[in-house]
Amino acid sequence: MEIASGPSDVIWDITYACPLRCIHCYSESGRRSTRQLGAPDLFRVADALIAMRPSAIAIAGGEPLAVPDLVDVAKRLSRSGIAVTLYTGGWHLDAGMADALMGAVAQINVSVDGATAEVHDRIRGRAGSFDRAVEALTLLDEAVRRRLAAGLPAPVLGIDCAVVRGNFHQIDDLCTAVARRFPRLGFLWFGAAVPSGLASRADFAVHELVTDAQHRQLGSPEQLARIRSLAPRSVAVASNDNLMLMMRPDLVARGVYMPALQVEPDGEVRAMPIYEGTVGNVLTEPPDVLWDRAVQRWGDPFVVEALTPVRTMVQWADAARRIDYHFGTDATRARIDRRPAFAPS
Repeated sequence: MEIASGPSDVIWDITYACPLRCIHCYSESGRRSTRQLGAPDLFRVADALIAMRPSAIAIAGGEPLAVPDLVDVAKRLSRSGIAVTLYTGGWHLDAGMADALMGAVAQINVSVDGATAEVHDRIRGRAGSFDRAVEALTLLDEAVRRRLAAGLPAPVLGIDCAVVRGNFHQIDDLCTAVARRFPRLGFLWFGAAVPSGLASRADFAVHELVTDAQHRQLGSPEQLARIRSLAPRSVAVASNDNLMLMMRPDLVARGVYMPALQVEPDGEVRAMPIYEGTVGNVLTEPPDVLWDRAVQRWGDPFVVEALTPVRTMVQWADAARRIDYHFGTDATRARIDRRPAFAPS
């Protein structure tokens, strides 16, 4: 199939600073240098992303709320006509920040990885993180209510759940007990955690990534119809196996891929969102050149050889580790070597 001439979406990990220690963290945030830029360079990156003319930019991390200039950067992006989504774990959010975000972004995704504190906090790696996420949703829900009551546009508010074995059994409870707590909740998304970063560790793949049967279920129309029936009618529910992130050649040929660029905090651009290996920097090179290099990486012989035989989650994790080690820098390989073993609980 014909590949798009540019990215439809950009994911900007604006910082690697994070108060949480998620067991599945693709960016290993909170465990490495933040690589966070100062205000002048943040706006330079923002302008470079605008020049790519994507339809949407997601600000992720790390925890974006740890960046002092976040709201101003988001407004800069939004004023260009690009839809801006913010991903947050909610730890740093207070009422003032909730109000400030109302006029800065089009969508706010709060990460909730369990219907109970016991499950969520284990996955998110910090006691109290479930309560903080719920409080953040409460503050945002109220801010949206006030905004709409004043006749002003408001961001769409939603919950994003990274599904692993340890929370798969709580999908239904998230649709019922959790979603119903927030009257202005707009969506509830379930996506299989993919083997990226810490989630690509061999022991994590064996014990915590969803099983192959669970993976198929997440992508099935039957599962989607079932969980939609559980959630409030006002909430849009999605369930995804995230195969579009694998970049397996036959899937790309069938259009099952994500034409997106993943930008690291300092402007380095990954060739493929979930794998290590950059192709340049938005601060020093033209967007079309970076996109062309990224697309070329998808067909690199090493990538093709690693991904073509993948049919299971464990195989996917193995291929991810090979790609990361092959295309990563010496510093990347050293970080991979330092990753702690995963201890299933």
